Amino acid sequence: MEMNMEFLRKLPAPDELKQQYAISEKTAETKAKRDEEICRIFEGKDDRLLLVIGPCSADHEDAVLDYISRLRNVQDKVCEKIFIVPRIYTNKPRTIGVGYKGMLHQPDPEKKPDMLKGIIAIRQMHMRAVEETGFTCADEMLYPENHRYLSDLLSYVAVGARSAEDQQHRLTASGVGIPVGMKNPTGGDLTVMMNSIIAAQCGHTFLYRGWEVKTGGNPYTHAILRGYVDKFGRNIPNYHYEDLKQLLELYGEKEIANPAVVIDTNHSNSGKNFLEQIRISKDIMHSCRVSGEIRKIVKGLMIESYLEDGAQAISGHCYGKSITDPCLGWEKTERLIYELAELW
Repeated sequence: MEMNMEFLRKLPAPDELKQQYAISEKTAETKAKRDEEICRIFEGKDDRLLLVIGPCSADHEDAVLDYISRLRNVQDKVCEKIFIVPRIYTNKPRTIGVGYKGMLHQPDPEKKPDMLKGIIAIRQMHMRAVEETGFTCADEMLYPENHRYLSDLLSYVAVGARSAEDQQHRLTASGVGIPVGMKNPTGGDLTVMMNSIIAAQCGHTFLYRGWEVKTGGNPYTHAILRGYVDKFGRNIPNYHYEDLKQLLELYGEKEIANPAVVIDTNHSNSGKNFLEQIRISKDIMHSCRVSGEIRKIVKGLMIESYLEDGAQAISGHCYGKSITDPCLGWEKTERLIYELAELW
């Protein structure tokens, strides 16, 4: 029996799209400089706190750029303590597969999916971010084969809780050339996360976009703790002092380059209560002050934040309010960043 799959159209290869929507020399220089700074943070040569912060899902370009330009002003004031990498998450994993899958699928959340328009829209949005604010941003690697559409623009990649165990994500992470955070799986098994870090730090030969490719391994692959869901469906956090101590022990048992963790303050760590991100961030700062060892491996925080508090339906038209997970609004975000700069 033939596959039950309708082939709609062949999409342009990443190289074609990069030529059509080419970055400037200045953008390339900005990315190279920022990549180097972020890698220094993971190597322990730069003591600043990495802040991967922004909307749960980048839904409307103007609101996202408005948010990021506000972050620019804050970054300039805290540049000695904090290094900000805005989240422009353009593809959104769905737990049961339905709902808004991000701008890659639907450049207009209220219209039908259009992957070609989506690929162009996400590239243009990431380009605008660098050109207008000097920020190279973070995105989630939901589809490994799509990474090359943005590989000349991104400075950080996260591999989600549902993807960290996947072979193709691990192998692709080994060759992207920028820091990659591996989230603990939704069930909470840290050994799965550690295995994915080890796999991505090794070199591989594998099949990628119809090519046989070879990678040298990525020494900047690291852990992201995001909490988990137990067998009774309860959210269990894993950002506490004891959890970080346990992660230290796991790192101690393995030979892993640049042992590091970025802590996701939302998702199962907050039970998706977005306001808890403020308290959780400060709790982590306290753990870092109590233990020098913990301070050494905690490289940053991941915070879901947008212009307005909370979330709304896709059909809602409140400017700068999330249409996926609830986010921290701008005023609370700005205050939190200044507090973190004092606590770090």
